Amino acid sequence: MQYKILLWVVLFSTQLFSQDQPVDYVNPFIGTSNYGTTNPGPIAMRGMVSVSPFNVAGPQNLPLEKDSRWLSTPYVHENTFLTGFSHVNLSGVGCPDLGVILAMPTTGDLEVDHLKYGSPYSQEKAKVGYYSSKMDKYGIGVEATATTRVGVSKYAFPEGDANILINLGLGLTNEQGASVKVVSPTEIEGVRSVGSFCYYKPEEAYPVYFVARFSEPAAEFGVWKKPTTYKGAEAEWMWYNGESRIMKGYTKEVMGDSIGAYMRYNFKVPTEVEMKIGVSYVSIENARENLEKETSTRTFDQILEEAQSKWNKHLSKIEVEGGTKDDKINFYTALYHTLIHPNTLNDYNGEYPKMKTRETLKTEDTRYTVFSLWDTYRNLHQLMSLVYPDQQSDMIKSMLQIYDESGWLPKWELNATETTTMVGDPAGIIIADTYLKGITDFDVEKAYSAMVKSADQLENNPLRPGLKDYLEKGYLTTKTTNSGSVSTTQEYNISDYAIAQLAQALGKKKDYKRFSKRSVSYRNLLDKEINLLRPKNDDGSWLTPYSPETGANFEMNLGFIEGNAWQYTFMVTHDVKGLMKLMGGEKPFVNRLQDVFDKGQFDMANEPDIAYPYLFNYVKGEERRTQETVAELLNTYFNNSPDGLPGNDDTGTMSAWAVFSMMGIYPVSPANTSYAITAPKFNKVTIHLDPKYYGQEKLVITSNASSENRFIKDITVKGVPHSSYFINHQELVNARKIEFLLEEEELESK
Repeated sequence: MQYKILLWVVLFSTQLFSQDQPVDYVNPFIGTSNYGTTNPGPIAMRGMVSVSPFNVAGPQNLPLEKDSRWLSTPYVHENTFLTGFSHVNLSGVGCPDLGVILAMPTTGDLEVDHLKYGSPYSQEKAKVGYYSSKMDKYGIGVEATATTRVGVSKYAFPEGDANILINLGLGLTNEQGASVKVVSPTEIEGVRSVGSFCYYKPEEAYPVYFVARFSEPAAEFGVWKKPTTYKGAEAEWMWYNGESRIMKGYTKEVMGDSIGAYMRYNFKVPTEVEMKIGVSYVSIENARENLEKETSTRTFDQILEEAQSKWNKHLSKIEVEGGTKDDKINFYTALYHTLIHPNTLNDYNGEYPKMKTRETLKTEDTRYTVFSLWDTYRNLHQLMSLVYPDQQSDMIKSMLQIYDESGWLPKWELNATETTTMVGDPAGIIIADTYLKGITDFDVEKAYSAMVKSADQLENNPLRPGLKDYLEKGYLTTKTTNSGSVSTTQEYNISDYAIAQLAQALGKKKDYKRFSKRSVSYRNLLDKEINLLRPKNDDGSWLTPYSPETGANFEMNLGFIEGNAWQYTFMVTHDVKGLMKLMGGEKPFVNRLQDVFDKGQFDMANEPDIAYPYLFNYVKGEERRTQETVAELLNTYFNNSPDGLPGNDDTGTMSAWAVFSMMGIYPVSPANTSYAITAPKFNKVTIHLDPKYYGQEKLVITSNASSENRFIKDITVKGVPHSSYFINHQELVNARKIEFLLEEEELESK
């Protein structure tokens, strides 16, 4: 009997641990092609460091080569020539920065020119927290993993001469300048200047510090420097002009643009060297402490196991059942992408750099960075509020720290610099949305004051340029700005709507009325002759001549930023009923909205129209258009392949759209607590809620989803029929169970 029990326990345990976990469904190669700008390198959840293969340098990688075009990723899947592994990187962004502190293993004679030491690679594998490949030129096997602030790599060298290079001259950043020092045969330290994201604000370049430690002492070490090539009379005397200078055994700092350091070995037998690179935005001392605290007592395998365990814990906050294997891979990879940025800025000891001045400050909570808010205010932070409210709370607190340090809420903050990329005033939208969702453990009065400041201050306002015209006329004009007069007006409207909603929640009745009125001023810009938005001149006349199509594919135009009239007209989800009335009622509204899709004007790869598929829900009897459109977009643009994102992931925004859409709910209007409903992709979705914020432990969404049953017939919430195609946040988190009954039925007409 005891034997049978023991056998059962063994069999059950084996079955349990052989079952696939959420981490097993993540494919880090998704988004590494088609300009998705993700990379397959290992990163800890919200990590400061990632170890990305760097394959965008050198003519072998043309046309996707960093010096030949605008390229904002260290890795492109179809490229074949590798020049190292960068240790601070961005995921899913549209502008180049970081991609520095490159390490590269080589064999044979010492070569410091990356175009010469670069190598083809093969046997590439990636999973959560892990990457491996083989350097074909050298026969070196590479493995990598990461903690929050340390990248850990293993290089399996053949016997013979071998080198590990730390190249500080190569990177994605538009900035130059570095310092490096060999501390000992097992350690290198240094600093690299980065910045000028989107080629903006070069005066705010900033340092990133590192310490690299090696498991094997080098037989020889040194540094190199390639100075500027001089011309004219000076050059005649310099036989070494423009040549790389290798300084063997040098132990003082070397400074310059194209510099690096190396460790050199002579292995009698095949040997594995482990390299750890700790990073800090405060100091070399902190980088060293980060390295020691996070890795000194852990092996590579232990670090990998811990990284995957933490990732699995957070990915398991949402469990899905049913659907195909590819559905699960698409879902969990998308969720994985949403947990990369915003990421950690503070060091292990809590220190981080103050905005702009870089003074050292300290935080008790996590100080987050990489706030790409023009993108993420639309859905990513709503996902964080629902599933990871503790993280979202810290993100709001980070925004308020930024306000304390700089006097303004962030727009597009990156490593304690404000890049001021894109338009609008998005932070307040997220703050209001978060508070209204029940996450209130932050200083809401301070937050409200910060929001009103950006909405009202006319002079020297970095968040709302052109505010005077906006307040006086209700809109920006073609004279106010040379690009985006209409779309910027819309962004200000959405921010004012958010202020109004928070004012109402805080009992500020006058502000509620004032900002509510301001939030619909876009109505002045709807041309009823074409039922689309149109720019106005300073004198109130329409811009003429005018083509609503102008602005697609990132073409600059007077009216819209990264889009055209079709892609922006319905970006007023806070006032859908008002827009409907302006257009002449429900039928003209639906017809014009459908035109966006039928005329090929919908752009899944950009944010302005990202909520469009859900707007059909606002018209009774048209809700199935939402379900059909969402399903078609998921099938077309989100796939288990390197090109499986519609384009730039925008620090997880596109992925957040997929996560929500596959669950059957979508936060259609920022700073509004309603979710639009569509048909779920899975038979069962279990969201593990945080009882601290929501008082409930889980929400279960069930459906009979299949390839045949694709349209909603009935919805029940807590067993009670639910007739609306929207559900309020509080009703959602208290629902415990939502059941969808789906049926097969084609959309009758468009």
